[in-house]
Amino acid sequence: MGDLYISSAEKEALKTIDSDELDLAIRECVRSVTPSQLYGFNLESCGLYVSNKLREFQKSVNAHSRAKSSKKRDETAESMRRAADDLTYAVQQMQQRMEEEEKDNLLFQVDDHVFQPFHYSERLEVRLGYQWRKNTADDWTYGTITFLYTPDLSPDYSFPLPKRKPSAAKLAQERQEKLRSEWEHLKLLSLHSLRDFFRGGGNGNDVPKSYTVTTDPYSRSLNNFSAHFWRQSAT
Repeated sequence: MGDLYISSAEKEALKTIDSDELDLAIRECVRSVTPSQLYGFNLESCGLYVSNKLREFQKSVNAHSRAKSSKKRDETAESMRRAADDLTYAVQQMQQRMEEEEKDNLLFQVDDHVFQPFHYSERLEVRLGYQWRKNTADDWTYGTITFLYTPDLSPDYSFPLPKRKPSAAKLAQERQEKLRSEWEHLKLLSLHSLRDFFRGGGNGNDVPKSYTVTTDPYSRSLNNFSAHFWRQSAT
């Protein structure tokens, strides 16, 4: 599964759900204090966001059914109603996201299956492929962009130094883990940056072959704007 788009299985599950029917079923669950009305909606297959909200709702229903005192029942009833609203909203959000992605796919798509490196060098790279066209009557044009980043791994002296100096193998392992974390962050920023560029009407001819990301001037690390290649001069 990629990191940018809803999977095919999640789309199939979301498309089978009538939002009005689901809303009625959730309301009935709250009234009857049982989640059984939701079993036929296959919410577990609608993505992690929805499945997490479903579990939270189920827990809130169970908590309310076990409550004894009036005060406790008032508290759990309110929690159950909030969890019900959160579940309804989560499904609506995913369905809206699905519709937006299907609209995007008519004119562009970013390949979000990015393979993780086996070993990380000091200079991190994320190479993304994409396809785009100006309108649906045009043929697809394909391209790639490589996002480049050399993270600052200077020691953080805000924390006390260890009493025993770590071994060379331990230091190398820790360095690889830091680089892995930075690469994961770079990958997500790059994917969303390229997607947002096209979603905002960007022309694929303006995508550079490579781009060295910018860092936050204060933290010297990546921020939400680091991979916005269209706002900076490309390499």
